[in-house]
Amino acid sequence: MNANRLIPFFLILTLLMPLVSAQTPGMGQLYRVKDAETRSISPENLTGEKGKGGMATLEQGTAAKAARELGQGWKVNPYIHIEPGKTFTLGQTEGSGIINHMWMTPVGDYRLLIMRFYWDGETEPSVVAPAGDFFAAGWGMGNEPRITSLAICVNPRSGLNSYWQMPFRKGFRITMENQGDKQATIYYQINYSLEAVPENAAYFHAQFRRVNPLPYKDVYTILDGVKGTGQYVGTYLAHGANSDGWWGEGEAKFYIDGDADFPTICGTGEEDYFCGSYGYNERKERGNWTYENFTSPYTGFHQIPFKGEQRRFGEYRWHITDPVRFKSDLRVTFQSIGWQSEGRYLPLQDDLASVAYWYQNEPHTPFPPLPAKEKLIIKD
Repeated sequence: MNANRLIPFFLILTLLMPLVSAQTPGMGQLYRVKDAETRSISPENLTGEKGKGGMATLEQGTAAKAARELGQGWKVNPYIHIEPGKTFTLGQTEGSGIINHMWMTPVGDYRLLIMRFYWDGETEPSVVAPAGDFFAAGWGMGNEPRITSLAICVNPRSGLNSYWQMPFRKGFRITMENQGDKQATIYYQINYSLEAVPENAAYFHAQFRRVNPLPYKDVYTILDGVKGTGQYVGTYLAHGANSDGWWGEGEAKFYIDGDADFPTICGTGEEDYFCGSYGYNERKERGNWTYENFTSPYTGFHQIPFKGEQRRFGEYRWHITDPVRFKSDLRVTFQSIGWQSEGRYLPLQDDLASVAYWYQNEPHTPFPPLPAKEKLIIKD
């Protein structure tokens, strides 16, 4: 490389480093020694205790057959099974700390593997969502997108990662329920630190909803019934278009602190809210609608390859630099709109499934029940 070309490169790098350090969670703090202890829960250490990893024996391990010539300490129990209709506690601990990262690769029906997170001994979960949708991969095994963002990464083939920071003061419990008809196999790891949590730290929440089809002229609710103080930090939307033509003209609306008929925040369209434009470069090629996928630190869009009548998409937006603050209550809605003749809007009856992510002080309002099993299933 020409030495003269290195000068502008290093100049750009020097200018960008403070920005990356300031905006990437943790990057600006890595050099600081902290009064914290690192712990990790996985099938090889279900309690997360210090010095207790990899202790499963051949009599206990799920991979005992593969490890039969090696024995204890050689990948004897790297996954767990969850039988149909059963709930498994993925992780549980006591004390004060922060979950910093979760990795998972589930084998089963993603939409029927229901995750629930409980903070500080609460009886009502603060997170209720199918595994796939929680990790922005709502269209099931084999249809995982590639996502490279700050909050969620989905890596080949089905490496589901969450980097949402989740503080707890007295402990946490994370469960997974298998509502499917077949045994599920889960590889996973929950990485956390035991440390003091600031007084102003709110608790992480996530809530799943789905309607299919959306009734004519109804508005889709992403989140409602939130009471308390906090900030809204992200949206994942799995959008199934049940009719031909453009499907993303509807507006996103945030009703904050007593807003009634009209919201404080009103966007200009679905793809606009997810920070794209003009239908994600929608065009028809050889009779099929095609779009331009993208993934970025805060926003992304992908089309799911599918041969059926329903076109399927995933969209995410993380409000990391622009959280939506609320002091007493919050409601978030989406319209579902396309186009019809003579330049008129067309209310759509699409398949909409979402996860809302937010932080708030406890206690929180109990979530509405999940849709019935038959309303969760994604049909081929």
